[in-house]
Amino acid sequence: MASVFSLSQFRAVRTNLTTAIALIALPLVASANQKARLTPQFIPGEIFHYQIESHTIDTVKTTTPIADPESGSRTTQALSLVVRLDVLSPAPGSPPGATHFRVTYEKCRAQAESDAFDPTGSSFEDQYNHIEGQSFDFTLDPSGGITDLKGLDKIFPNRSTAEPAYSWIDSLFPGSHFPRDGVSVGQKWKAEHPVSGMPLDDLVWLSDSTYLRDESCNTSADSAAAAPAAAATQRVAAPPACATILMHYKMSRRGSPHSEATPPSYLKNGLRTSGAWTGSGDSLDSISLATGMLVSSTANSTQDVDYQITSARSGSSIHRKGRVQSQLIITLIPDSH
Repeated sequence: MASVFSLSQFRAVRTNLTTAIALIALPLVASANQKARLTPQFIPGEIFHYQIESHTIDTVKTTTPIADPESGSRTTQALSLVVRLDVLSPAPGSPPGATHFRVTYEKCRAQAESDAFDPTGSSFEDQYNHIEGQSFDFTLDPSGGITDLKGLDKIFPNRSTAEPAYSWIDSLFPGSHFPRDGVSVGQKWKAEHPVSGMPLDDLVWLSDSTYLRDESCNTSADSAAAAPAAAATQRVAAPPACATILMHYKMSRRGSPHSEATPPSYLKNGLRTSGAWTGSGDSLDSISLATGMLVSSTANSTQDVDYQITSARSGSSIHRKGRVQSQLIITLIPDSH
């Protein structure tokens, strides 16, 4: 998800905005009202593999106190990953309902291009092309939030550089932001989700979702979600059908769009921020009715930024203005074990 606003933070709607967990071995479609509960409960020992493809075009211009005539204004970053997701036993002290995972990068390919000399381009490629075989852990809390990231700092000392490598995690668990009593074909619902970790405070994503239809999903990928063998019989017994969910997003700030809205973390470091940040996007998800697992997802987003970060001590500032366009494609692939 790039130095500005990544697609996952976009997905954080479901994702910062998006995540989840909760049923298993029980039919996910209630026969009485034909509502589907698309929130699986994971079993320690299960293994999933996902293909992650992300592409970001950053046309944001940065103005600093020291002018750089060679600086570019257009950067593209592409990242292709195959990740292994292991469901681990709950960590000591975890709240009831929390799930512990380990992510292992099995394959990685990164590419960056700029319209001018960009010393960060080769750094981006070098860092990602050397992460194969490395792992980090995280916890999915009962409310669907991603917490307790461990080991990521050893792979990426610079968290902003690491963002594209982990921000897609939220997108794997969309069900936590669905209505708790389940959803049925044709149903629509709205949600509002705050966006954290940004240079402007009070940012919020507003989402409109529609359960479009049920249709066939990738049978082999659907079956791959059924490990270990003890759970496989129940999971693959259900028809290989998927719920298709369409989501539209819009991001804005509460209050005046150009008022000061400095996050606490910036204030702590003697900085002040102001400006505007808007965005919109959509995603189309295919979720297994048999397992509640995400089988595939395609998301696109556009963010327009115009904000300034000023040092309270020196008065110097950095101004960023432009657009970030992102695409994220996630696909569940057959388990190789």
